[in-house]
Amino acid sequence: MTYVKPAELVSTIIDAGAAKVMLSARDTIIRSILGGALLTLAAAFAVTVSVNTGIPLLGALLFPVGFIMLYLLGYDLLTGVFVLAPLAWLDKRPGVTIGGILRNWGLVFVGNLIGAITVAVLMAVVVTFGFSDAPNAVGEAIGHIGEGRTVGYAEHGFAGMLTLFVRAVLCNWMVSTGVVLAFVSKDVIGKIIAMWMPIMLFFYMGFEHSIVNMFLFPSGLMLGGDFTIMDYLVWNEIPTVVGNLVGGLVFTAIPLYLTYARGSSRRTPAPAAADVAPATAPAA
Repeated sequence: MTYVKPAELVSTIIDAGAAKVMLSARDTIIRSILGGALLTLAAAFAVTVSVNTGIPLLGALLFPVGFIMLYLLGYDLLTGVFVLAPLAWLDKRPGVTIGGILRNWGLVFVGNLIGAITVAVLMAVVVTFGFSDAPNAVGEAIGHIGEGRTVGYAEHGFAGMLTLFVRAVLCNWMVSTGVVLAFVSKDVIGKIIAMWMPIMLFFYMGFEHSIVNMFLFPSGLMLGGDFTIMDYLVWNEIPTVVGNLVGGLVFTAIPLYLTYARGSSRRTPAPAAADVAPATAPAA
């Protein structure tokens, strides 16, 4: 398997970030819809595996298949462009502006939301036999996830909001690392293995991913979850988006840029004692 060294890797992801910012609105929306749909379908798959087997770790082990498929196909997630686009701006790539970055983020957000809600509706049909029956075990589990991650946080007030925000930061530290590692190999097997590791970690640890939540919470509302749209927005989605942005920038984009894109700084070794000429004694 090939291995791309960090300095070359960072140059590649900066190129990718510039390409994302300059992409047409049509292509950005299409790729974002499909990216959101594939990721959230994998989330539904992981919940199904966890419920049917009673082994949450197995669901986490299998969840990365959605992330891997969407990045192999070149689709987009908001959590990914939170890192790629700013890197291109930091590197002063031609045509990459703050306005262009915000445009890209907005389009990707809308596309991911459309894809996630589409999957939420389709899965609600599946787990209720076309809304003709009560949700099955998987549907009930999805509804309870929505409750725990909204009113569950709200019950703790500021401490709950802080916990939600930190989970979102940690989430995109891992997810954005997975995005970067998609470029660390030039063969498919290498890419798959590299992406798998951080995505499995974030899902099993219960960190907060804004796109996955775009599926879980609308699904929960359709499947009888005891929370409201306002609960979802205030006590999950909005803080999660902000936390995902902070996590991607602070723990992935900025460190990689500083240490690789700008060139590594090296310490100048101090001269050895033997190499220092003795001072000349003053004349008598």
